[in-house]
Amino acid sequence: MASWKNRGGPESNSRNLVSRKLSIFLCISCFCAGMLFTDRMWKEPEAKGISRSTRNEAENLKFLAEDCNTKSNDVRRGSKYNIGEVSKTHNAVQTLDKTISKLKMELVAARAMQDSIVTGSPISDDLSLLNPIKKRKYFMVIGINTAFSSRKRRDSVRATWMPQGDKLKKLEEEKGIIMRFVIGHSATSGGILDRAIEAEEKKHGDFLRLEHIEGYLELSAKTKKYITTAVALWDADFYVKVDDDVHVNIGTLGATLSRYQSKPRVYVGCMKSGPVLAHKGVRYHEPEHWKFGEEGNKYFRHATGQLYAISRDLATYISINQHVLHKYANEDVSIGSWFIGLDVEHIDDRRLCCGTPPDCEWKAQAGNVCVASFDWSCSGICRSADRIKDVHKRCGEDVSALWNTSF
Repeated sequence: MASWKNRGGPESNSRNLVSRKLSIFLCISCFCAGMLFTDRMWKEPEAKGISRSTRNEAENLKFLAEDCNTKSNDVRRGSKYNIGEVSKTHNAVQTLDKTISKLKMELVAARAMQDSIVTGSPISDDLSLLNPIKKRKYFMVIGINTAFSSRKRRDSVRATWMPQGDKLKKLEEEKGIIMRFVIGHSATSGGILDRAIEAEEKKHGDFLRLEHIEGYLELSAKTKKYITTAVALWDADFYVKVDDDVHVNIGTLGATLSRYQSKPRVYVGCMKSGPVLAHKGVRYHEPEHWKFGEEGNKYFRHATGQLYAISRDLATYISINQHVLHKYANEDVSIGSWFIGLDVEHIDDRRLCCGTPPDCEWKAQAGNVCVASFDWSCSGICRSADRIKDVHKRCGEDVSALWNTSF
């Protein structure tokens, strides 16, 4: 017992105290080491992860930005390329259109010469000189429909709105405008009527002679022959038909038509749709009235015959198909019927059918100069040979309007 107590005495207590202190110290040291180790294992890798993630996102954003810039540049280059291709295509289409138009003109000229050979009729000097003439491009051809008995009307037109002599040639050379009185031949070839026209032509040089027998009931055939001949002789943007008892302001007419130069198939005039007259004996009787339906029906829209204009393509169409185009009794109806079923733009311009003073005079004073003036009651200017000078004085355009206008 005593010995056992001696072993568990003060010495043993001292060693236990040291062991406890050492254990506490080791625990504290382990705790600190654990804290240090944990801090290194979690905090530092987390920071590295965030940094790496940030770098990756920056790189991705940079890549996307570069890709967007590349696509944007590609779009710009593509847009410029597309615009360039559209421009090239447009130019190619225009060139092709001109080539086709030229070939059509040559075809019409060849057919006209062939017809002359087949029928045995002489080829006119104008057709013989076709090759050098057709190379020149004109703006418009104005054919003034006239008759053998209309000498006074022609002289009144020459004295008012139609240039004469050197001015007529200057009009052709500088403005590209051809003007001719259009007339055929009498039933008696070489008779007194034909000789009178030949003498008048020698004096003025302003006629276009047609291979056509004159007659009021043949106006549709005459108009067809005029267009066919004009297309064969002159390559123009527009072909105009006007009666010799109508007053015309040429500069205003040219300025009006120039608005439609970019359109391929236009038919310009004062559009109307009058009744189909079935009863015989009345003026403008329609022998083929049954084709237009029940009695009391109206015609399709067409330009009044005093003045109208058609574009080159339509004139060429008439020339090529002249042998199969039907002729009605009224010339203006015939022209309108030839365009039915075609893709044609009808331009209704009321300045092409103004009345005589005071109507055209008021409009001129208001700054809206008329293209053409006539009396509806007479289908032209009543007593035009006597009155057209007064109409020209009161409704005519300024002298400089024609020469200062570019077409």
